[in-house]
Amino acid sequence: MISRIDLRGDALPKGGALRDLLPRAEFDVEAALEKVRPICEAVHHRGDAALIDYAEKFDGVVLDRVRVPAAALTRALEELDPAVRAGLEESIRRTRIVHREQRRGQHTTQVVPGGTVTEKWVPVQRVGLYAPGGRSVYPSSVIMNAVPAQEAGVESIALASPPQKEHGGLPHPTILAACALLGVDEVYAAGGAQAVAMFAYGTESCAPADMVTGPGNIWVAAAKRYFTGRIGIDTEAGPTEIAVLADDTADPVHIAADLISQAEHDPLAAAVLVTDSAELAEAVEKELEPQVAATKHVEDRIVPALRGKQSAIVLVDGLEEGLRVVDAYGAEHLEIQTADAAAVAQRVRNAGAVFVGPWAPVSLGDYCAGSNHVLPTGGCACHSSGLSVQSFLRGIHIVDYTRDALAEVAHHVVTLAEAEDLPAHGAAVKARFGWKVPQQ
Repeated sequence: MISRIDLRGDALPKGGALRDLLPRAEFDVEAALEKVRPICEAVHHRGDAALIDYAEKFDGVVLDRVRVPAAALTRALEELDPAVRAGLEESIRRTRIVHREQRRGQHTTQVVPGGTVTEKWVPVQRVGLYAPGGRSVYPSSVIMNAVPAQEAGVESIALASPPQKEHGGLPHPTILAACALLGVDEVYAAGGAQAVAMFAYGTESCAPADMVTGPGNIWVAAAKRYFTGRIGIDTEAGPTEIAVLADDTADPVHIAADLISQAEHDPLAAAVLVTDSAELAEAVEKELEPQVAATKHVEDRIVPALRGKQSAIVLVDGLEEGLRVVDAYGAEHLEIQTADAAAVAQRVRNAGAVFVGPWAPVSLGDYCAGSNHVLPTGGCACHSSGLSVQSFLRGIHIVDYTRDALAEVAHHVVTLAEAEDLPAHGAAVKARFGWKVPQQ
């Protein structure tokens, strides 16, 4: 059901050579880019009419408007299963606790007497959030996007989610209920690349946004790439990933369950076990069979994901080699199930989020750990972070110098300007001193 990659015996290669040995899903955003281009431009030129046409073409629904009425949000919350509501409320509470601690304050540094640089943090003014609505419905992603934006102080928050034929052309009611719980009352029935284009360009009913965040399929990722430079984005999210670094102290039942938990997202989802224990590898392989048979989404998601080239059990000689492998892989989610897991976790350099020991499964982070589950995929964890309050903030430097403070450094400014053959830069300083720069 899942392949093996044996890296034992020989010294592990370095850098990209090691990365090339590891499993990874194929996710060709560049190829999708050409297909989303006409969709995005249609929204640019035709606005809401294009969104309505694409809702009929891609989602099979006929809309008379794109914005979701406020009454639909209220009704979705009123009709929400009380147990689901309680779970969402607890997820919101815990996520808000963690993200509130991420706020940054203004800080002033005195460089010299009379010369200061202040860094202040300003939230983007308006963001568009995307909540998928294809194979599964993700009210948890509404929380993970909205809470950090709110805690950052974003003034205007809108959300788009695909219209659902079985729900009268509205987004899924659980998505709407999550929006109501969060106080997000500007919601649009729009999915895919056309939703990203709506936020990027604006339409008759939707003002343009400064930034778009939220997970989605390859068409959403391609649209984000298309608009990079016009709007801010969080990441071009690819298929979800779990990697588990484990030794012979780990429970194969737990590991099998955790691999399956991410495989059920998508047939391209990646499930990777890195271990120095051949006995554990064999036990996990045996445990996968009955657990897969007992769950849902077997043939359409889980089995293709586990059998795909993006999933594997990777055998290594020891813990040091295992750490090198998981750092090279840079998983979206990394579980550490080893002896002294907390100490091992501190040594990890590349991961979207790290889950320590047997009682911190990825599922906890998906919903109720308080951490954010919008995380870098495709190895991007080696240079990118997950969504946070900082994602919605911009640092602005405020430079404040007196005459004396400028005079102290003026000759250096002039010298460096002339060294770069930019004499007008130096002249801008000279003009302030009657063209005679003080010498220190």
